[in-house]
Amino acid sequence: MTELSSLPEDFVWGVATAAYQIEGAATEGGRGPSIWDTFSHTPGRVANGDTGDVACDHYHRWPEDLGLMKTLGVDAYRFSIAWPRVLPEGRGQVNEKGLAFYDRLTDALLEAGITPFPTLYHWDLPQALQDAGGWPARETAEHFADYAAVVAERLGDRITHWATLNEPLCSAWIGHLEGRMAPGLTDIAAAVPASYHLHLGHGLAVRALRAAIPDAQVGIVNNLTHCEPYSEREADVAAARRADGHTNRWWMDPIHGRGYPQDMIDVYGVDVPERPGDLETISAPLDWLGLNYYFRNVAADDPAGPVPHITQPELPGAHTTHMGWEVYPQGLVRTLRRMTEDYGARRIYVTENGSAYPDTVDADGQVHDPERVRYLEQHLAACARAVEEGVPLAGYFAWSLLDNFEWAYGYDKRFGLVHVDYATQRRTVKDSGRRFAELLAQHRGG
Repeated sequence: MTELSSLPEDFVWGVATAAYQIEGAATEGGRGPSIWDTFSHTPGRVANGDTGDVACDHYHRWPEDLGLMKTLGVDAYRFSIAWPRVLPEGRGQVNEKGLAFYDRLTDALLEAGITPFPTLYHWDLPQALQDAGGWPARETAEHFADYAAVVAERLGDRITHWATLNEPLCSAWIGHLEGRMAPGLTDIAAAVPASYHLHLGHGLAVRALRAAIPDAQVGIVNNLTHCEPYSEREADVAAARRADGHTNRWWMDPIHGRGYPQDMIDVYGVDVPERPGDLETISAPLDWLGLNYYFRNVAADDPAGPVPHITQPELPGAHTTHMGWEVYPQGLVRTLRRMTEDYGARRIYVTENGSAYPDTVDADGQVHDPERVRYLEQHLAACARAVEEGVPLAGYFAWSLLDNFEWAYGYDKRFGLVHVDYATQRRTVKDSGRRFAELLAQHRGG
């Protein structure tokens, strides 16, 4: 049995999802289009031409999904609120039907004894704001704060735990530099100001949340990882340093009052569009930090490649998931320790951790996913080791509750503890879901 006794008695066991990945109902209830609607409907952008138009139909089937959470016995549900469902144009007129959806979901979660952990932004920027400049434009950060205030005013009497952004790295670097996510740009001159205004929007949203909700517990969710060189060659050691700057320091330093790493500004060749007072806003004190962890970064120098001139070679003998990501739970321990030792984190949640495998429903009507069971056990054991080493870890959210629209990978990659048959929307709890429920029940039983 996985040894988890070192986890705190009040450790939060949760599951996570994101709005565009599960809600569907893309044109219902007054929802406006987002950049992911545009991106997924652009030929060649998403595998198999898949879109989030229907996804898991959670917009209509959320009571069933809540029932699944109750079956698993989770303490908390991390979901995201769709900005274009609340403000179809990203600003201006509030969509009452959109807010009412999250009202109903919040009330039902609380009635079930499940704590809501909403994220205000999980990549679905309203298309109208993209048309006006998107995240490279400062005004988008200001509109984000206004949106945060609208949501906080409506839900803040019942919800205490809030995340501003999910993985701004993906929004900025993968969306504006690599082009593999919406809005699909490949321009470092757009990516750097996008990263800056995501941070500024975060800081302004923290201010808006605290103004509306006196007891708000506010955090941000970053995808961080352990970086190491592929070899002892000096060039690879330098590449690992750049990888760390690109993946970790660029996202952690500013929110901890350290400004932007000068070595990375030099690498990017683009200055941040700073104005007086911005860095104070960006580094507003937080109540918790969220870590999304999936794999380590083994970096090799790639001088001919795009910024930041690194590549991740294949690792001989590595066990990988269906995503091609290495299974490396030791990296979770190291990353949690770094957040504690280097950044002084006082409360941390693993806000996403999970694995994709090509699951199928067997003849017995069950989904047997032993590799995911093993992945869960290994990474929860890593959480326990981190606690033993002094990390103030307060909870773990499995990614994901449901198989869902996996961004540019479409519906080919399945991360869920619950299998979804997309043709029928039938849900089937996998062996990994049952194992997760068993582990949390064992932990509660002490």
